Amino acid sequence: MEQKFGKNSIDIKALREFCEREGKEVTYRKGDQLERKGDPARWFGFVTEGCFKYVTYGISDDREHITWFSFEGEFAGDYPNCLDGRPSQTTIKAMMPSRMLRVTGEQVMQMYCQNMETMKLRSVVGELILRQHRACYLDLHRATARERYELLLRRCPGIVHHLALQDLASFLCVTPNYLSTIRKDITFEAKK
Repeated sequence: MEQKFGKNSIDIKALREFCEREGKEVTYRKGDQLERKGDPARWFGFVTEGCFKYVTYGISDDREHITWFSFEGEFAGDYPNCLDGRPSQTTIKAMMPSRMLRVTGEQVMQMYCQNMETMKLRSVVGELILRQHRACYLDLHRATARERYELLLRRCPGIVHHLALQDLASFLCVTPNYLSTIRKDITFEAKK
């Protein structure tokens, strides 16, 4: 399978195989929602094509803020909320035509409860997600905006060709104008 974006994808083979075996292939058009903030979270899946963005909204201005991306070869869903149907903390939208092998959180929980090995898988998945989000949080404090952009490019080399500038800027917590300046600086330095 060709990777359009990510090259550092989490590969939890047993969970991917579960999605391949039990999941339904679902196609999303650009803008279609996998989950909506506040509604019971239901879905989890392995992205086979495209990209999803995780969106939250400002408290006072209702502005859209991108908090995460799931790319081809990665998992998508409001985990762990989907496991027991708690309200989704984010809206998850397809950023382009996308496909995934989708299962319900209930199916994932049933798989986890099968035996000790699958219960261990649940721990591994939780730890990996915690590590990802912690690294993202730490990067907001220890890395400059340019360094965060470069880290994102390493994770997802093709991202700039497919995603809107304002979405990338939102994820990096900078304005679109500032991100344009960063990109120009990088381009100028590469030409030297």
